[in-house]
Amino acid sequence: MSAALDSLLDLLDLEQIERDIFRGTSRSAVVPRVFGGQVAAQALVAAGRTVPADRTAHSLHSYFLRMGDPGAPIVYSVDRIRDGRSFTTRRVVAVQHGQPIFHLSASFQTYEEGLEHQAAMPSAPDPETLPTAAQMLPRYADRFSGPGVVDRLIEARAAVDLRYVDAPPFGTVGEPREPRSQVWFRTNGKLANDPLLHVCMATYVSDMTLLDSVLLAHGRGGWAVGDVVGASLDHAMWFHRPFRADEWLLYDQESPSASGGRGLGQARIYTQDGRLAITVIQEGVVRVPRTDEHRD
Repeated sequence: MSAALDSLLDLLDLEQIERDIFRGTSRSAVVPRVFGGQVAAQALVAAGRTVPADRTAHSLHSYFLRMGDPGAPIVYSVDRIRDGRSFTTRRVVAVQHGQPIFHLSASFQTYEEGLEHQAAMPSAPDPETLPTAAQMLPRYADRFSGPGVVDRLIEARAAVDLRYVDAPPFGTVGEPREPRSQVWFRTNGKLANDPLLHVCMATYVSDMTLLDSVLLAHGRGGWAVGDVVGASLDHAMWFHRPFRADEWLLYDQESPSASGGRGLGQARIYTQDGRLAITVIQEGVVRVPRTDEHRD
């Protein structure tokens, strides 16, 4: 296991300070705020620790309310909304400096047999044939808005092996293309056989690239290039089938709409053998800086 993955696992191992109250810390982020995937994953950890072990997460719905302070602890308060015969519902509020910064509702279910069908997995190249972040990012150093961005991006993704199928938004600045993006990802090391850990790790990664397709439609490079500013507004996930986050997962993403200073991303995550594991939808603020409006 890599040191970076070990550090991320420590981050997700919340401290329980009271019944249904947990405390987490933050790691240094690429931007001066708490990474949204981190707070979502930690909130799901908090919810999952109040649920019987035979019930696994099948969906989450969340809102990002305020920018998180990476220098302060985050307190997660869990409400036990419902414990039914098959389903368990939890609500989690993340608080910093006395104010809520994030709200999550999650549902858990006992395993049962049922009807089966799924959307077919799209074609994608073998992930082993694609460049790693450390190999790919330095190629675009001249596109970024300041020194040290490449190193910060590599450090932020050191726990996860994330590989773009096609050029990322910052690789095709000024060239609008189809609002669709694919990445393969897996953790940089093996994880324990804990279903909650795997869904929390996928939740963490799912916030890294989902709005890329919004940028692609307009030839924008993203925050690292400096031609857009933005933040996640909400995030929803449905966990359809068992998977392992330490094995290759294909994140197939697209954007059906952008308007009103917001962009919508939707995606499906498949296991390498073609099983649809997760559906993800996210809306985010995507704004063009005033001095750059004439370019779009």
